[in-house]
Amino acid sequence: MDVSRLLFFIFMVITTAECSETDKSQCMDSDKESFNLLEGEAFYFLHLDLPDNNFTDEEFKWYKNTSSFTDNSSIEEISTNDSEPVHYHGGALFFLNLLSENSGFYTARHVKPSGECHRYHVRIYVVKTKNDSALLYGQINNSDENKRVPCPKPVMDICEIMKGEFTWYKDFVFLEGDNKADLRINNATKVHEGIYTCTCTWTHNHKVYNSSGSRRLIVKDRVIHRDPEILSALGEQYADEGFGIKLNCSVLCGTNVKPHCKASWNFSGIPKQTDGHNQTTEVAMMGPSKNTISTAILTIEKVSARDFQAKFECIGRGFYKSVSGIVTLKRRESIIPVVTGGLCVLFFCVFAAMLVKCFAIDLALFFRPYFPLSSHNIDARVYDAYVVYHMQSMDKATEESLCRFVTKDLPSVLEEKCGYRLFIHGRDDIPGEDRLELVEDRLKQSRRLMVILTPGLGSESKITDQNLAPPEYSVIGGFDWQVGLHHALVQREMTVILIQLGDTEPQGYTHLPPGLQHLIRKSAPIRWPEDSRAAVAWNSRFWKRVRYLMPAKPAKKCQQSAII
Repeated sequence: MDVSRLLFFIFMVITTAECSETDKSQCMDSDKESFNLLEGEAFYFLHLDLPDNNFTDEEFKWYKNTSSFTDNSSIEEISTNDSEPVHYHGGALFFLNLLSENSGFYTARHVKPSGECHRYHVRIYVVKTKNDSALLYGQINNSDENKRVPCPKPVMDICEIMKGEFTWYKDFVFLEGDNKADLRINNATKVHEGIYTCTCTWTHNHKVYNSSGSRRLIVKDRVIHRDPEILSALGEQYADEGFGIKLNCSVLCGTNVKPHCKASWNFSGIPKQTDGHNQTTEVAMMGPSKNTISTAILTIEKVSARDFQAKFECIGRGFYKSVSGIVTLKRRESIIPVVTGGLCVLFFCVFAAMLVKCFAIDLALFFRPYFPLSSHNIDARVYDAYVVYHMQSMDKATEESLCRFVTKDLPSVLEEKCGYRLFIHGRDDIPGEDRLELVEDRLKQSRRLMVILTPGLGSESKITDQNLAPPEYSVIGGFDWQVGLHHALVQREMTVILIQLGDTEPQGYTHLPPGLQHLIRKSAPIRWPEDSRAAVAWNSRFWKRVRYLMPAKPAKKCQQSAII
């Protein structure tokens, strides 16, 4: 280094130091500004305290101090030459084709013609990669449906001063058709999130330069504030004294408004957290709709008499408004009387059903005289029952039992005590009358067909529905059986009453004709309890069952009063 240059350097350092000391005592410092810029771009800086740049170059002096960025501190005066990458004009500082060595602190000394002195400071830091978060001018994070992404103010100011043009990039991909200072995004969704870069293209000394600034867009879920709505039941609630209960206060406040939704309980106007009244609160957003519901649970460990006199207030607070509702406790009626009454009714119904089932025949016989059927009044038949029986191939004891029942027991009760008229072969036959015509005529004049079943019936005689017995056996159950079964099964003119004398055969009734088996399956025979002392009594169980199957009104009115 030659002597002249060394002397000049010493002079500058001394001068700068003197100026610094002088500046400290005479110049007013403005706030320091700071910018992070991308390498290779350009930047135009005018301090905020300077509304315009209507100043001469002689009024300003710009200096660079790199002490904060390098180990070797140095102060460098900035030139006004337009060909320099970093130069100034008046209060404006130009950075063209930024390099990392352009990072540092820059100071401008402004001396007005009046002698007033001001100093302006700016910090410049050059970033090499465009996706560095240091280049972001904040983020746009709100729940607006339509988004506005403004170009960062330094870039917008450059475009306005230098008459530049705007272009936009999303995640560093060019967005065609967007050339305004503000980027508008309607109906923004999560897809629109990202880094939006505003680039200003401007000309200086017939050369084109770019300046850019980026913002990050975050799309929040849409927030809808509503007037709070109480969802839980209000009014009276039943409770049992001495037992615990939980009261629910649920409030709907809107969509995605979790911080602004609160439900709570007031006990007689005073929040209770002691004395057995504990409150817990939970706020939840429900499913995809994100409806915000706050729930407060008031737990009463043991309901007292005071609780039945108190008012429990459910309060819901939203962003704009509060609502409330009252819940009161009411003593639950004891279920013991209800259960007792229900059991009594059930017992009565079961008892009544059992009585009806056990005494249905007795009840029917009792009410017959008071509710006669009209069909019986116009029935002109002479006989109430046609009695048919079989006496072939039976032992002497069975034959005697059958004769005694047919000639003595049956008429003594049904005819003498109940007033019914029976047609019994051997007793009511007219001598000389044609047997076949007699049977046909008497069956037509009878209301019932009474069949007497005895042990051995059908085992040897082989009575069938198809093969008619000879007329000479009609008294013992041949032709009259055929005609009677025909009237009962085919013509359906008669009801059959089956009476079983003695025990059935080991094979049951399978040996009987099919028509008779069919009748037995429809209505089981009434068994004659011959050995019972009460069998001959008109009000015995056997005779009540027989009388129940007989016509309600006898064909010939009994001379005595009606008997149950």
